[in-house]
Amino acid sequence: MIKRKTGLRVTIAALAILSAAICTVAQSTSGAVKQNTREVELVKKPEKTAASTPDEDTSYSYEFEQSNFFVRRIRIKHDAQGRGEISFERQGDLEPIVEPLELSETSRSRITALWDALNFLDSSTNYQAEKQFPHLGTMRLRMMRGTRERVAEFNWTNDPNAKALADEYRRAGNQAIFVFDMSVARQNQPLDSPKILDRLDIYLKRNEILDPQQLAPLLRELTTDERVPLITRNHAARILKTLEKLKKP
Repeated sequence: MIKRKTGLRVTIAALAILSAAICTVAQSTSGAVKQNTREVELVKKPEKTAASTPDEDTSYSYEFEQSNFFVRRIRIKHDAQGRGEISFERQGDLEPIVEPLELSETSRSRITALWDALNFLDSSTNYQAEKQFPHLGTMRLRMMRGTRERVAEFNWTNDPNAKALADEYRRAGNQAIFVFDMSVARQNQPLDSPKILDRLDIYLKRNEILDPQQLAPLLRELTTDERVPLITRNHAARILKTLEKLKKP
């Protein structure tokens, strides 16, 4: 009887020791899991709201004004990706015509390079030449980045980069106005389309279009557009062939 009781006590004690060991292991395991979780949280970088880069926060604009010209005002504004709008007013217009603008990658690269060459925001250069030519119209260059803004105005400049930049925007205006005029002609005044293409021909010969290749899809449409006269379709085909030759290396 005594032996049986002693054996029972030994069994109970063994069970108690085993239970305590299991609890210890469980607590140790639980602690390890929590510790690993904390370690993962420390390694994981906190999510941050993406800050806008200088390019995303930059806008450019060009304005030309001469009240005696047929196109008396042109304003072009765009972001660092070359997307924006162009507005222009012609004699007799009651309000400006506003059209979307998207510069090609080639054009955008050239224009951005010229802004950079001017170091526009950080410069205080006066681009106006000593000699004034107000009859040629006033040009304004504007750049904004965050809270910073600068505007430069001139009617004639001897600065090669400022002149080249104004020339690029003038070509952009010629191109956009051609596209608008041809779109109106196709819809409402097809007999005006031959003279509009004649104007484009002159621009191309004088290098007065920003990116001629950007006009290829429109010209291709014109070659099969039966709303416009045959002379327009044939002329568009000739210009398109010229552009394809220029595109080849």
